[in-house]
Amino acid sequence: MTDKNFDIIVYGATSFVGQIITRYMHEQFSDGSIKWAIAGRSLSKLRMVSDTIGLSGVELIVADAADENALVQMCARTTVVMSTVGPYALYGDLLVQVCATTGTHYCDLTGEPQWIRKMQSRHAADAKASGARIVHCCGFDSIPSDLGVHFLQRFALERFGQSCDRIAMRVVSIKGGASGGTIASMVNMVKEAVSDAELRQELKDPYSLCPPGHGFSAPQPDVKIAYDNIYGSWIAPFVMAGINTRVVHRSNALSSNSYGDEFRYEEAVVTGEGAKGKRMARAATWGVNALMVGLAVPPLRWLLETVVLPKPGEGPTEKAQLEGGFDLVFLGSTAKGDTIGCRVTGDRDPGYGSTAKMLSQAAACLAKDVPAEVAGGFWTPATIMGDVLIERLKAHAGLSFELLP
Repeated sequence: MTDKNFDIIVYGATSFVGQIITRYMHEQFSDGSIKWAIAGRSLSKLRMVSDTIGLSGVELIVADAADENALVQMCARTTVVMSTVGPYALYGDLLVQVCATTGTHYCDLTGEPQWIRKMQSRHAADAKASGARIVHCCGFDSIPSDLGVHFLQRFALERFGQSCDRIAMRVVSIKGGASGGTIASMVNMVKEAVSDAELRQELKDPYSLCPPGHGFSAPQPDVKIAYDNIYGSWIAPFVMAGINTRVVHRSNALSSNSYGDEFRYEEAVVTGEGAKGKRMARAATWGVNALMVGLAVPPLRWLLETVVLPKPGEGPTEKAQLEGGFDLVFLGSTAKGDTIGCRVTGDRDPGYGSTAKMLSQAAACLAKDVPAEVAGGFWTPATIMGDVLIERLKAHAGLSFELLP
């Protein structure tokens, strides 16, 4: 890949999160340490983004997600494509195919497990043959979860000589808004599941993203409204657990079951103590359940999409992004009964301000830090970037990874 013009191309730079990423890339890499360009389907919109941010010397590349020839030409010019073009299940197939066949590394911020599984089954062989490293889920879902578990397991091995066979992640606090792009991905996944019984069954499988023959069979925790005696608070299911837990289990499989054959992992939201905490847990659970039911019923879905939910291109204001953040605690225990914990925090709203920084640093890590001998294929953030990405995120993306006392 020595003849590539660019280290990274930001594909979908005119999307809501794409513009945040483009601004961050401009701030981070104006020193020339990363050669990058922006791409999308509309030259006029790319020019508008470039003029608004004040880019200088950053090339604009026109490529439609449905134009295979344009995507091949784009991939020929870069080491890594960083894609923000979602819902990926609607617009992402061809780009992954082109990257896999041309040996172009790829990362995105999808949280769509049904689409990831489809991409793995269709393109894993091509990616291995070409050397393309494909890394999904490089935003809030699922870098904090995947790297938080990786971080905790590394210290468990150092302290106890064995990894934790059970880890519980608790969302202590989270502040941020949803964008129309995220909502559109959720709506599309529910639409697919309503009409596909096989997909509904797949979405119940916690190991659905693990490679064939993974051999895992340990029943995974079914998080419900409950009092968590270890954390000392009421908890409720976490809406992102569906994708995060699957990525963590894939990391276990890809690392030769380094977390153990019987590894159990769960995620939940902390809602507080006493009667108030219990009421909050009920409200959070009912709210998510009501949204999913509404999205599954066509007339209610139309009403939600038309009147209630943000539309594609909409999202939290810059002020809200700056004021947002997240605080996650991971509590682990080994088969011998040893316990260990860590905390992962972010300094921007999780879905956009923080995700933009995570995805950008993941792309930079793929372009610059991953050894040449690492094979092509479908990786997770923890298994292909691990500690190196953690250091990048701590230094340049406002994240912290700390062991608890």
